[in-house]
Amino acid sequence: MKIAAFALTAALLGTSAFAQSSGAPAAATPSRLDEIIARGTLRACTTGDYKPYSFYRQDGTFEGIDIDMAESLAKSLGVKAEFVKTSWSNLMNDFLAKCDVAVGGVSTTLDRQKRAFFTEAYQVDGKTPIVRCDDVSKYQTVAQIDQPSVRVIMNPGGTNERFAKQFFPHANLIMYPDNVTIFKQILAGKADVMVTDASETLLQQKLNPGLCSVHPDKPFQYGEKAWMVPRGDVVFQQYVDQWLHLARAGGEYQAISDKWLK
Repeated sequence: MKIAAFALTAALLGTSAFAQSSGAPAAATPSRLDEIIARGTLRACTTGDYKPYSFYRQDGTFEGIDIDMAESLAKSLGVKAEFVKTSWSNLMNDFLAKCDVAVGGVSTTLDRQKRAFFTEAYQVDGKTPIVRCDDVSKYQTVAQIDQPSVRVIMNPGGTNERFAKQFFPHANLIMYPDNVTIFKQILAGKADVMVTDASETLLQQKLNPGLCSVHPDKPFQYGEKAWMVPRGDVVFQQYVDQWLHLARAGGEYQAISDKWLK
C-alpha cells in the first residue's frame, strides 16, 4: 500500500512539474527582422566594385542589380536601405559587425557558410576566362592557362583569388587591387587572362571592346550568387527567401537584371 501511495505521489509531482514547465510559453527568440523594422533601416554591406551587381559611383551612391534588389527588400519591410561600403577581404567581418545582409554578387562558399547563412540562390554562375579577343583560342582550358608564360590577373580577397591560386599554381599570378579597372590591364597588354564569374565577363566584354568572354555558357566550375544573412536567424532568412521567391516569380528580378545587362 505504501509503495502504491509513493508511486501515486511521484506521478502527481511529475504531472505538476510538466504542467508548470509547459504552461508558460517559451520566450520568442529575437530576430533581425524585428530589429530592422524597429530601426527603420536595412543595412547592406557591399563592395561597390562588381558590375553589374554593385558599383560605387563618384557621387557616393551605389548602383547595380543587387542595389536595386536591396532597395526593393527594404521597401517590402517599410524601411530605407542603407549601404555600407566594404571590400572582398573585409566582407565577412564588416557584415558580422555592421550589416543585416551582404549583397553585390556574393558567391556561396562553404567557408562563408560557417559564419553566415545564405539566402536561396538568385543566380547560377561559374568561373570563366576573359581575354583579348585575338587570344580566345589560346585560353580555353585550365591547362592552357596554367603555364609560366601566362599572366593571370586577379583581385584580392574573394573567390577569384582563391580560384586562381588553386588552379593556376604554375602561371604568373598578378594581384591587382582595383576590380573596376582590372580589365583595362588586359587590354593594355599588362596581363593575359582574368578568370571571374561568367556574368561579369559578359558585361565587361560589352564595356571593354577588344575583350572577349571565353565559353561563358560552360564555365570551369559551378557557382551560385546569394545574399548573406545572420547565421541562426531562420525567421529573417525565411522572410528574405520568400521575398526573393516572389520577386523572381513575379518578374521583378528579371526586370531589374535586364535593366543592367541589356
